[in-house]
Amino acid sequence: MEIKQDDLTGCEVISLIGEHLSGMTLHSPPESIHALGLEELKKPEISFWTVWDGDQLMGCGALKELDRQHGELKSMRTASSHLRKGVARAVLQFIIDEARRRGYTKLSLETGSMEAFLPARKLYEKFGFHYCPPFADYADDPNSLFMTKEL
Repeated sequence: MEIKQDDLTGCEVISLIGEHLSGMTLHSPPESIHALGLEELKKPEISFWTVWDGDQLMGCGALKELDRQHGELKSMRTASSHLRKGVARAVLQFIIDEARRRGYTKLSLETGSMEAFLPARKLYEKFGFHYCPPFADYADDPNSLFMTKEL
């Protein structure tokens, strides 16, 4: 498994982001979807990485700088053909390490409250994230849960 910074121009990456956005629409009402599209992921405050096994794209994840001490985990996605291979665990650890390297003292995330998001929430809990109130520009939403981790 190789994790590398990505410019979001490859057809495999574009397809995976499309899969990610489609997956969100299956489980969340439109007003509760906070996933970012390709153009939003290219903003300067966001770093985006992909996970590869040779020439096969396994997954992705992003880190958004909220301020000099606070980052937000974004766009965590494992390709459907690579589920349960440790991709999400590897990306999450990579992003936590990167957040620490940048000197962030806190890493936060938003995820869905529905059953479909339970595996993701359990993974975040295993990595020490705990539930918190909305942060940054988020508002209370029954379809969203917010988590944070002190670094």
